[in-house]
Amino acid sequence: MILTVTLNPSLDRTIEVASLEPGAVNRALRTRLDPGGKGVNVTRALLANGHDSRAVVPLGGPDGAQLLALLEAERVLVSSVPVAGHTRSNVTVAEPDGSVTKLNEPGASLTPAELETLTGLVLELSAPGDWVVLCGSLPPGVDEGEYAAMTRLLRGSGRRVAVDTSGPALRHAVEARPELVKPNREELTEVVGRELSCLADVLAAAHEIHERGVEHVLVSLGADGAALVGPGEGPDLVGTSFVADPRSTVGAGDAFLAGYLSALSTPADPSPGADGRALALRTALAWGAAAVRLPGSVMPTPTDIDLSAAEILTAPDLQHPLAPAS
Repeated sequence: MILTVTLNPSLDRTIEVASLEPGAVNRALRTRLDPGGKGVNVTRALLANGHDSRAVVPLGGPDGAQLLALLEAERVLVSSVPVAGHTRSNVTVAEPDGSVTKLNEPGASLTPAELETLTGLVLELSAPGDWVVLCGSLPPGVDEGEYAAMTRLLRGSGRRVAVDTSGPALRHAVEARPELVKPNREELTEVVGRELSCLADVLAAAHEIHERGVEHVLVSLGADGAALVGPGEGPDLVGTSFVADPRSTVGAGDAFLAGYLSALSTPADPSPGADGRALALRTALAWGAAAVRLPGSVMPTPTDIDLSAAEILTAPDLQHPLAPAS
């Protein structure tokens, strides 16, 4: 079982336009409404590809009820905690070249009692050895060390913990030593406190996190691919993927993380020379690329995923400048 925890879930409305003109009337080509939240998307992607996963979310208000209905319509396994606040809504405007403009509401705070109930539910639904994935932003008013506190509690009870968040929440979580973190370049920059302008900088920063006790440091780099440091003392890995016709990058990082976790939960290839780390990174890249080819935050299914769209670079140019941060 891979259990995901999203403390700040959302309803995600995607509006596709021919081009976005600020200050003008923009006419939609298509619209769609999807369940949102990083952990929710990880669970959706895993279930769509035959892996056991359940999403744990706090839900409140009419948007919370609609989010639950959308998840149930997709047959997503979800356990919800009723809360006093209202679940947020986010809007994404997507252009044909894959560019997206996002308008994200902050969400509602959670009370200490609501957080305690949610944490108890996570422990009840998971078992020692299971992955628990703590994902997304913290709601307003929730202590920035909340993911770190949950990580310590879960690791102390034998669970394996992955964290995908940003800012102070990520910095605190790293100190709690989860098994896995998945920052993007900007988030990794925030943790180490310096600019990362090339792959060599990214790998050096990832090693700093690995040396603090995080086994898997999985860094998504957008158009520049991804990098993996750990687990163990294996060589650093850098990979890329190709997308000819991008539709939407919303949820692509969540599909990327789900792909990596799926590979970790699949029995290793026993054949001589098999490299499970390389396969896991290729799988992550292929799932992320598949998500970019789909509208809104639709998660890819096996028919969407092409492993040949991703490759591990045998001799990456570590000094090549990375694309400007978006």
